[in-house]
Amino acid sequence: MSEYDRLVKYLNRTMRMSHIYQPVMVMRLLRSGGEADIAAIASDLLMYDVSQQEYYQVRTKDMVGKVLTKNGVTQREKNTYKLIGFEHLSEEEVEALIGLCQEKLTDFLVDRGERLYAHRANDKLVPGSKRYEVLKRAKFRCELCGISAEDRALHVDHIRPRTKGGDNELSNLQALCQLCNTNKRNTDDTDFRNIAKKYEHRADDCIFCSLAPNRVVEETELSLAFRDAYPVSEGHTLIVPKRHVSSYFDLYQPELNDITRLLLALKARLLNEDPSITGFNVGINDGVDAGQTINHCHVHLIPRREGDMPDPRGGVRGVIPDKQKY
Repeated sequence: MSEYDRLVKYLNRTMRMSHIYQPVMVMRLLRSGGEADIAAIASDLLMYDVSQQEYYQVRTKDMVGKVLTKNGVTQREKNTYKLIGFEHLSEEEVEALIGLCQEKLTDFLVDRGERLYAHRANDKLVPGSKRYEVLKRAKFRCELCGISAEDRALHVDHIRPRTKGGDNELSNLQALCQLCNTNKRNTDDTDFRNIAKKYEHRADDCIFCSLAPNRVVEETELSLAFRDAYPVSEGHTLIVPKRHVSSYFDLYQPELNDITRLLLALKARLLNEDPSITGFNVGINDGVDAGQTINHCHVHLIPRREGDMPDPRGGVRGVIPDKQKY
């Protein structure tokens, strides 16, 4: 077998991907004559890290872009920055200015050295075994915003900052995504760890907390969907958070995001299965006086078809129904 065929076989058949790392590293090696140092490989991986791109997009818009625009160096048009007067520069002047920028950058890096990004390396001070325990305890989600480690890099944060005497004990560590950790100042000692535990809350007497698995039609980490036992129309589906919570207004932002994703996925699925669907009712009864009979937040997704009788007051005749049994 040729080396080419061996690599093709690995890439097509053997390689199992849990992230983008393997093909990115192989591409770098191929483009670098068969070998590359760790820094070059890491640089390529960084290009695919959306969380890092988001971080620097915010810094560009809220910091450096504002400073340069305020000083008359750039102007912003929506998501684009323009260098004022660039069209009047010669190629030689452009090269000279690039050289001057590089000189300023080099001088600054020599002066600041490793201190420049020291604040980003704080979690490296935590031993690997403890880092794993902290992330596992948080179910690999940010304990502030709830975002998954698959969507944004997670840091291990000191609740009481090291600069204020905080140590590496598990009781002083929490998982925060890069964005939340960056926005958290070292004067803040808020403990977010209890949020992760709250996602596990279930009520023994709640039928939605103990729903039979065979009734579930779609599921995410924080919510699930199942068919209503007393459907208003064929395909009538309920979406509920897995956490036992009574009111829609008490949902955490990650749960709201999750329920919205499920609604969109279910809408697409129902439309694909039944082209006769021409619309949907999406509704929530919040509180006993609003018709909520099950003390667990749930969202109705009701397919509608041509011929459904409209209510003369607007919408569709009848209210979003809550039954005593589901």
